[in-house]
Amino acid sequence: MLLLLTACGPGQAPVAAPSLSSAAPRSGNDKDLILATTTSTQDSGLLDVLIPLFEQQTGYSVKTVAVGTGAALALGGRGEADVVLVHAPASEVQWMQQGNGTERLLVMHNDFVVVGTESDPAHIKADGSAVDAMKKIAAENASFVSRGDNSGTQQLELALWQKASVDPKGQSWYIESGTGMGQTLIIADQKKAYTITDRATWLAYTDKIQLPIMVERDPVLLNIYHVMPVNAARFPNVKINAAGGKAFAEFMVAEGTQRVIGDFGKDNYGQALFVPDAGKSDSDAGL
Repeated sequence: MLLLLTACGPGQAPVAAPSLSSAAPRSGNDKDLILATTTSTQDSGLLDVLIPLFEQQTGYSVKTVAVGTGAALALGGRGEADVVLVHAPASEVQWMQQGNGTERLLVMHNDFVVVGTESDPAHIKADGSAVDAMKKIAAENASFVSRGDNSGTQQLELALWQKASVDPKGQSWYIESGTGMGQTLIIADQKKAYTITDRATWLAYTDKIQLPIMVERDPVLLNIYHVMPVNAARFPNVKINAAGGKAFAEFMVAEGTQRVIGDFGKDNYGQALFVPDAGKSDSDAGL
């Protein structure tokens, strides 16, 4: 059985529990596993490939809660998940320092891109600097849609605004969707606005939106994913599936899984949506 719960919805934002994070009920079955992860891994279609493969190989039944990274970390930090797969390195380090996880394993990366309407009112197309692009968007009062959900994507976005010395909160042109990545792209398309998205979700949604890439390949737009089993010792009164969490983490970094990750997207998009990174150090991956 696979239960998918989606909810609304690398910077320095603290790990916080957003008000809208949906916990999956625990069954008490040792073969049931709760994965808290990001909407980008779901919206890109990657989990639709990996979860059945993991279930087939191990006999576990995965309940996936796809939310923003902040909400996913909050679920793990309350013992409401067995393992988390997220993409906000600074918040992940803080989460681990709080004793919430047993290990933090590098899985893969892709990158963020700034997308927007073809008319490009802020004239940022092909700008090599994401920070400069954000400055231009603010100076032009051009519509920008933020996820507004403390996700890894929004944490990256807020870090860029900070580097640009811009506070977008409360500005008429700044819209917070409170939704996942796919829905945020649709809203930005409807409003002919700019937004920041991971490349994988953008590729998966190209048949639904008309938002070409404006800014890409800036090193600050690197998007790195880690998997972290929840520390059962921190939750003595909760039946954390520690064995299942460890099994999922090991599966994500296994050679066969890494090959699947590296090939994912090539058939449909002519390019891989993620780059496998297991076995590398964070510095090797660009952190």
